Amino acid sequence: MTYWRLHYHLIWSTRDREPSLILEREKMFYSVLYKKAEELDIKIHAAGNVEDHAHVVASIPPKLSIADCVRHLKGASAYAINHMDGSDGQFKWQAGYGALTIGEKSLPIVMEYAAKQKEHHKNGNVNEYYERIDLEE
Repeated sequence: MTYWRLHYHLIWSTRDREPSLILEREKMFYSVLYKKAEELDIKIHAAGNVEDHAHVVASIPPKLSIADCVRHLKGASAYAINHMDGSDGQFKWQAGYGALTIGEKSLPIVMEYAAKQKEHHKNGNVNEYYERIDLEE
């Protein structure tokens, strides 16, 4: 067995930052996120969101690239959201994403930050470094 400790903070937004990750879709997102992660042997440490973006703190095995991991998580969740009863089929994630490496000692801090997204955004105390998604923002 291979030993690995590869932790990442992944961030991606809805298409055009539309506030479309509403409560019903949010529930589906988390359901699919954890199911797909289990299929891919990804360990989700924490996740959080607001209506226009999501944060996922995960350990990704070295057999899977970060790009493939994000592609699977985003693709599976968008597909499920678009196939919910009453869906208009128009939910989309942005094309890109942010990926930050996390050291073992920082993992609990980043997990707490991701899990408390709604609180951070409501109180206006977001960490701009943890909110980066692409170079254009």
